[in-house]
Amino acid sequence: MTTKSDLLECSILNFTQFGSKGFTLDELASSLGISKKTIYKYFDTKEDLVSQSLSFLLDKYRVEITAIVNDATTDAIEKIILIYKKGFAYLKHFKPSFLFGIKKYYPKADKVFSDFSDELVHGTIFSLLTEAKTLGLLKEVIQIDLVCHLYFLRLDNIAFKNDNLFDLYSNDVILQHLIIVNLRGIVVDSYNNRFFYLDKE
Repeated sequence: MTTKSDLLECSILNFTQFGSKGFTLDELASSLGISKKTIYKYFDTKEDLVSQSLSFLLDKYRVEITAIVNDATTDAIEKIILIYKKGFAYLKHFKPSFLFGIKKYYPKADKVFSDFSDELVHGTIFSLLTEAKTLGLLKEVIQIDLVCHLYFLRLDNIAFKNDNLFDLYSNDVILQHLIIVNLRGIVVDSYNNRFFYLDKE
């Protein structure tokens, strides 16, 4: 029997690959070997399915973020890098049409994604940068709120602006250029971690 979790898992896999508008409920039903009626047993509308399936995916990422934040063996700067390393592994499977599609056709799902981005940057990343500054890892002149706006908010827009950067470059190269290079610019000169000098090995 197909469960709600099965529907969410299959939906988000296909929506991110083929676009939320492009992948139809008929195709979803066919791929799971069920009728459309079964889908409507769990979801009132396609928008409801799109937003809940996106929440399903982001909740998995939240669990991984929490594990990274709670890891006592890494410092705050490393945690930020690890969070985005994991995040880029998720984004790599997104086609630009998915994010553009939810913005255009599914405002509920777009709000789910926007709220998550805001929560990540203004909650988790802001807290980690604050911790780093308190420990003397950041330069004194650094304004954390401004750094969050300039470097971390809406990285998805940069990654998918024209081409999908994840199709053009490896995750590690994108991580270096979008995250690590910027973090190098705000930490004190004496700071170092295992990710900072990977390109020099």
